[in-house]
Formats: sequence, C-alpha cells, structure tokens
Amino acid sequence: MRITGGKYVRRQIACPPGIIRPAMDMMRESMFSILGDIEGISFLDLFSGSGCVAIEAASRGASPVHLVEMDRGKKETIEKNLSFVEEPHRLFMMDAMRYISSTPYKYSIVYADPPFPMEEKPKLAEECSRHGIVKDTGLFIIHLPREERRIWEDRIGDYHLEDERKYGRSILLFYRPEKDTENDNKQ
Repeated sequence: MRITGGKYVRRQIACPPGIIRPAMDMMRESMFSILGDIEGISFLDLFSGSGCVAIEAASRGASPVHLVEMDRGKKETIEKNLSFVEEPHRLFMMDAMRYISSTPYKYSIVYADPPFPMEEKPKLAEECSRHGIVKDTGLFIIHLPREERRIWEDRIGDYHLEDERKYGRSILLFYRPEKDTENDNKQ
C-alpha cells in the first residue's frame, strides 16, 4: 500500500498480520479529493488496520489524527507506519464502540472501515450521533461492501446521507449531522 497524496505521497505502508481489508488506493484518493482541503481539521480513523487512511489524512494536513484499532497484533505495524508522521496523532488500542462512548473528543471527520463480518454496522453511526463525536459541520464516512448498502438508511440518528460513491465491490457513504433548526431558531 502507498500514500496517494500530500506531503507523504508514495510512502509505502506495511500491512499488519491478521485479517485486514485495506482501502484501495483509488478509493482513498477519490475520498480525499471529495473532502478537499482538510488542512488543520481533526480526523478519526475507526478500525484503523494498518493506519493507512489516518496517515493519508495527516499527509494532506489533517491535525490531530486519531486511530482506533482493537487488534493488539496490529499495534507494532501501525506504530511503525506512523513513525514518519509529523502531525499530532494518537493510537487508541480498544474496541471502536467503547471508544465512541467514552471519548471526550469531537472530530471534523470520522472515517469507519469495519471488518466485513461485523454485525449491526449502522449502530456505529447511531452511536457516533448519540455521543456527538462528529462536529456540527463534520462528516461521518463509512466504507462497506456494496451488498450491505440496503441496511443503511438515508437518515441515522441526527445524520443525513449527503453523498455515496461506488468503487468496485465497495461503497462509501457520507453522512452529515443535521442541526435541529427549530430549536436553533428558539435560541
């Protein structure tokens, strides 16, 4: 795997041992093109795997960048991959749902790439919404197999589907928090 853009472009990223489904170069490049300028914005990479997506975000100026990975067998490889990253970053070795429910941080972008066999993936978006970890102007992005699109509603919690992109067997869904305009007008 390699970084597709930014200051670390063409840097090679090692794959950790165990089950991993790395985001395709083309898909990552397209996603970051859609996001545009992310200089100085906070980025969370849930189910980090190799750390490639988080490193791609840092390469393009995101800061801080946080990574969450539960598989301790991947820790050494992720840390090695992060060794050249100058932007503030932090790796949390824990379950993604536990992180979502306990983090004090709010992010401009939350990217989730859960493993294929994970059940109830929409619960990720529900929990992110419930715990308010995506900033009001931020995005929740989920990468999943195309056949799972049918279980994703256009509205989950206070998130609404803003965009969707297909890449071979994969799909990216972009959700944005929707403010309660009725309550905003009362204040």
